[in-house]
Amino acid sequence: MLGNSTRSLLLHQKQLLYRTCVLLITLYSFPLWYYNKASLLYSLKKLRKMQHRAALWILGAFHTSPTLENKAIASLISIHLHLQKLSRRHQFRMSSLSPNYTVKSLLENRHANNSYPHYLSLENMTSKQRLKIKSSVVNTNNYLNGIFSLFNSLDNEIFS
Repeated sequence: MLGNSTRSLLLHQKQLLYRTCVLLITLYSFPLWYYNKASLLYSLKKLRKMQHRAALWILGAFHTSPTLENKAIASLISIHLHLQKLSRRHQFRMSSLSPNYTVKSLLENRHANNSYPHYLSLENMTSKQRLKIKSSVVNTNNYLNGIFSLFNSLDNEIFS
């Protein structure tokens, strides 16, 4: 169906198929397992292997071909960089959710946009408890603290 015996898919069609189908299905729930303190060695090894096979398929290259060169020619970004990009987008998207969204109640009050705080929210935890937590919610909160630093508009430094 995708190709016949006389003519197969073009290179850009194969790349588009990989990016729109394979990557979307593979990375569907990545925020659940991709966060700051998670062990990612096994997952990244599997994803690199998958991407290497995809680059070989796109180019029609030999299995002994160098990995980095194949990915560069097939114009595929390294999988760990792709995951970092998606993670940053996901964290930034969390800041634009509506106030009644459930995840917003788990963030600190300044990022929750006047939503009712959950009893397990980060606002109700001590600093030691926050350091022990391994979650994408903590990563999102830390990322939002870095982007949206709070300032007091009536601070003395502004007027001096």
